[in-house]
Amino acid sequence: MEPEALIFDCDGTLLDTMPMWWPSWVATCAEFGLKKFTMARFYALAGVPVPEILRIAAAEEDPPVPLDVEAALAFKKAFHLAAVADGTLGHPPRIAPVCAIVEAAHKAGTPLAVASSGTKAMVEGHLREAGMLGYFGAVVTTEDIVNQKPAPDIYLEAARRLGVEPAKCRAFEDADVGMESIRAAGMEAVDVRLMEGYPNPSMPAGVCVTAASPS
Repeated sequence: MEPEALIFDCDGTLLDTMPMWWPSWVATCAEFGLKKFTMARFYALAGVPVPEILRIAAAEEDPPVPLDVEAALAFKKAFHLAAVADGTLGHPPRIAPVCAIVEAAHKAGTPLAVASSGTKAMVEGHLREAGMLGYFGAVVTTEDIVNQKPAPDIYLEAARRLGVEPAKCRAFEDADVGMESIRAAGMEAVDVRLMEGYPNPSMPAGVCVTAASPS
């Protein structure tokens, strides 16, 4: 059965934003004493909300680091926004094979939504920069729900806003936690990492935040 609506994660699914976030993680971990958080771990936690990643990183230190999550979030956001403002990061490129599906579906009149663990301002800003924000009838982000991925809530809310039953939706993700969320929502799940032409970012396990440059 052809789906009646398509729902997409954003970071790593529609747009190759993951490399853009790494510098702010480097700076934040250095500032708050998180010495063991690697690039590989960063990619492995794709789809997990940032506050939870910070808690995980703090707990994985030896010994665990007591962390003011709100302060770390504020620092990370300020660092990222400063890098965006001064042009250091540029704009995240589209992920071609996924965005081709979006373009074709939009042209066909298929309802489209985004379901992202990012913040509303960041997600909508990146989609606007990529010229894609107008394609989506709904953009659901971490602020819109209580239970984050891998709970199904964010995908169920996206389907609700489109007015389509979850079982009639097809959803696209680049992370295991997101795939779990889609399946829990009762939707057809597509792993974009398996698509021909999908970005294959380098994730060197030995690269630690304390050894990388924050700039």
